[in-house]
Order: sequence, then structure tokens, then C-alpha cells
Amino acid sequence: MHAFDRSVSACIDACLDCHKVCLGLAMTHCLETGGDHVAPPHFRMMIDCAAICATTADFMLHKSQFHRELCGLCATVCGEYADDCADMEGMEECVAACRACAQACARTAA
Repeated sequence: MHAFDRSVSACIDACLDCHKVCLGLAMTHCLETGGDHVAPPHFRMMIDCAAICATTADFMLHKSQFHRELCGLCATVCGEYADDCADMEGMEECVAACRACAQACARTAA
């Protein structure tokens, strides 16, 4: 496997993990906690983050010619969402997954 292939494979894994964590926490922790966790801007961003991660992984898996552009957008969304979650109780796993995904996507987009 070439270095590019390992990098893309690691990015796919980071995207899929972030999708799983964001969607899972949105539908459990956030809905059950309520308050700021389900405030429309926060909750929409969480769903956007999960969706862009899944789509970005799909684009890389089928070797889309647009995967680098999508990785750049995914890095932006994940980075902003990690910042949004950083001060919320119980969101540490989400922050870590989003930051890891943002870093992996930024590397792949470059």
C-alpha cells in the first residue's frame, strides 16, 4: 500500500468514527440531556457533522475525483463543531472524534 493509500484509509476511518460518535451522541446524550444540547444551532451542526463525515468517507471509498474538496469542507465543519462542543458537558468523545477527523481531512485535502 502506498503512503497516499494509508493516509486516505486513515482519513476514511476518522470520518466513519466521527460520523458514528456524532450521530450516536446526538440521538442519545443530547436528546436525553436537553437544554443547550438540543438548541437548534448546536443540534443542526451535530447532524451536519455526522452527514458530511459519512459523505466524505463515501467519496474516498469510491475514489471520487472530488474527494479532496469534500475533505476540505469536512475539516472545516468538524473543526467548528469541535469548538462548539468543547464547553458542553459530556461531549468530550465528540470533541476528540471531530478534531481527529478535522486533522485527517485537512491532511488529505492538502
